[in-house]
Parts: sequence; structure tokens; C-alpha cells
Amino acid sequence: MSAADSPEYIKYSTITGFFQQDDPATNASTFNYSATNFGLINRTYLTDSEYDPGHTKTQWQRFEHQVYLYNRESGFCVQYKVFYLGRHGEGIHNAAETFYGTPAWNCYWSEKDGNGTVVWADAHLTNTGIAQAQSANAFWASEISKQKIPTPQTYYTSPLDRCLATANITFSGLNVPSRHPFIPEVKEVFREGISGHTCDRRSSKNYIHENFPAYIIEPGFSENDLLWEPLHGETPTDQDIRSKTVLDEVFFNDDSTYISITSHSGEIASILRG
Repeated sequence: MSAADSPEYIKYSTITGFFQQDDPATNASTFNYSATNFGLINRTYLTDSEYDPGHTKTQWQRFEHQVYLYNRESGFCVQYKVFYLGRHGEGIHNAAETFYGTPAWNCYWSEKDGNGTVVWADAHLTNTGIAQAQSANAFWASEISKQKIPTPQTYYTSPLDRCLATANITFSGLNVPSRHPFIPEVKEVFREGISGHTCDRRSSKNYIHENFPAYIIEPGFSENDLLWEPLHGETPTDQDIRSKTVLDEVFFNDDSTYISITSHSGEIASILRG
């Protein structure tokens, strides 16, 4: 993703032709990132003859070099960044919606904290969700070892527990450079679309600090959730506005090229609409 910025406004564009996710023929419902090298298209680049004349570099190494040249040759007000956008693993709320059915979930159960047996307010991961994050960790380890994939230089996460836990399981223990350790920053606005569903009401700042003590909590983060209200929600337009606001903050303040964001399907879609 690139951005041409001014002191007042950043305009975003996506550079197509590098990832299968950009191809209209790709079926998002069946796409498997772990079977497709994270979707990176197996192709040549104009820089290959200079950078890899012996054909010894991996696809990711050649892609990294291409991104490096984009940034080196771009104008002062243009930046190119690569975002690793990861959705959380299955949460208790996902399992509950499957169990009750979407109509009953949306009209009744989603407004409850739980059903007396399980709690889905600020939903935690299910065992399936934990296993999904562990699979992501194993895939990252393989990509780092075999493909020499550029690892994130900065990590961000939604403040909701299912994302905090997914990020921790996904990236802990990986062979990443010491200058870019896995120390994610918790950012309020990378949360899921705000609705009356209690699964989208975050826990307190103190809870996050106690359960994820290595995480950095962004300045100005309130102790309690001030954005969630019962039976109220934001419109898609409102979500897109806040998503652009936090994306602008990242582009203005973070010099990293490779950035990980652990978030939610709705919020990731909103970011990509930016």
C-alpha cells in the first residue's frame, strides 16, 4: 500500500499484481494463505536481472527488493508499506453464533454477556481458535526459514482479547531480528466494527496490562471502553472514517515498511476500503 501525503490529507492506493488477494478470480471464502506463500504471486520483476542474475533468491526476497526500490525511488510525499493483516482465530462468540444461528444471535444472544455456561463478552479464543493461531505461528516459522520472508518491523493489535491472544500465539517464539522484536502496540481504533454485541466490548486497560504485560498500550488509552454502548452501533461510513484516521497515524508516525496488524474481518475490510 502506498500513500501520497500532505500536511492535511493522505491518499491511499493499493499496488496490484503482486498478491493473489488482488485477483478478482480469487475466491476469498476458500483462499488458503498457508498453501499459497501468503498469496504472493510467483512472478518475475523487472529488477530480477540485476538483483538475482543467478536465480538463487526466493520470491519473497525478490519482492522485498522490489519494495525497497519503490521507496528509494519514490518522491518525498510517497511511502510504500506492506501490511500483514491477520484476523483473530475463532472466538467464543463465533462458536455461539454458529450454535444459535445468525438470526437468533443478532436479535437476542449477541446482546447478552453469555448464556450462563460460557461468556462471550470481549470474546476469548476457542480451542479451535488457539489451534488456528498455532498453525499461523508454524507457517510464519516456515516462511522465515525457507522463504526468507521479511518479518514485521512493527506490530499492532486490536484491544479485544481474541486479537491480543491471537497475536501472542502467532508471533511468539519466531526467529525475528532483535532490532524488531515482537512487542505489539495495542491501538483502540483497530478494533472490530462497534455494535451492540457484547463480544465487541473490550476489557479494561488494567486487564490488558495484567494479561499481556509485554504489550505497549498506546497513549490516551482509557481504563474502560468508552466507545461501546448497549444497542448502539457505528455505520460502515463511520468505521471507514476511524479506520483511515488510525491508518493516517501509522503512516505519519511509523517509518516501518513491514507492519503487522492483528484485527477483525470487518475492520480489515474497512482498512482496505481506505
